[in-house]
Amino acid sequence: MSISFFEFLGQLINNIPLLITVILTLGVILVNGWTDAPNAIATCVSTRAIGPKAAILMATIFNFLGVFVMTMINANVAQTIYNMVDFKGDAHYSLIALCAALFAIVVWATTAWYFGIPTSESHALIAGISGAAIALQGGLKGINGSEWMKVIYGLILSTFLGFFMGWITVKIIGFIFKGFDRRKTSGFFKYSQICGGAAMAFMHGAQDGQKFMGVFMLGIFLANGRSDIESFVIPVWLMILCSLVMALGTSIGGYKIIKAVGMDMVKLEQYQGFAADLAGAGCLLLSSVTGIPVSTTHTKTTAIMGVGAAKRLSSVNWGVVKEMIWTWILTFPGCGIIGFLMAELFIWIF
Repeated sequence: MSISFFEFLGQLINNIPLLITVILTLGVILVNGWTDAPNAIATCVSTRAIGPKAAILMATIFNFLGVFVMTMINANVAQTIYNMVDFKGDAHYSLIALCAALFAIVVWATTAWYFGIPTSESHALIAGISGAAIALQGGLKGINGSEWMKVIYGLILSTFLGFFMGWITVKIIGFIFKGFDRRKTSGFFKYSQICGGAAMAFMHGAQDGQKFMGVFMLGIFLANGRSDIESFVIPVWLMILCSLVMALGTSIGGYKIIKAVGMDMVKLEQYQGFAADLAGAGCLLLSSVTGIPVSTTHTKTTAIMGVGAAKRLSSVNWGVVKEMIWTWILTFPGCGIIGFLMAELFIWIF
């Protein structure tokens, strides 16, 4: 099932619940572009391959392209997110629960951004809608276990494969350029890293854009009293809308997060930054093609850890890493509980 742009506009004018849902969903997408996208460009900014303003503009453009192009090719991630939770039943209460989940995600993400912690909006989205679905269905029957397992696979993929690919990629680059004069390769790695940052921004849009479009479609169906839709086709107008909103969020920037990921965790040289971007983008491409929802933040930071550890373990600021890991661990129960409580509260009020 799909919906045309003019049908959507007509419903938006006459359907207040749909209007509220759309505003909240776009708010979550905006926050994602604002807080998650800086991870994609953290390394190329920290190594001074490109200035912060130019990097944010680049990320804005490539986030847009990532959402649009990858969804046209493969929308598996959007389908996974859509089918991961059960919002079937009374469409009115299902819509209230979904709005509560989106509200919880915005609260969690904004708080993390304020403290400069690179939390994962992907994990927050998954946790928030899962908590709300549990509240709606009165138990774990609100979770589709087989689809949720893909999240576990994604955690493993982004952690271990991200770290390993960062480690092996920087080793390979170091071996290839071992006999070269570093002064003569600086220009090559400067521009290569800019390309790597663009690739990371593209894949961020490809992964995260699809997650939020899956939720967007769920909100549209519920607002129209349809909780029985099994599959859908993402319309082109929605790809463009989500791309623009995510791009707008990216343009706001997030220097606190750029500093935490690209400067505080590991002091990178340009060839190392390029290796981290190449490894991170490769992991995201693999997960997008296979329909596994992974965290851009998680993937990029573990790739950076792998790059730093390839030189020596002491190159990594494990204190910063510890803070990030605790944030990742707390996101699922933390945002899930907020989503659950908000859903219970919203259903009681409305």
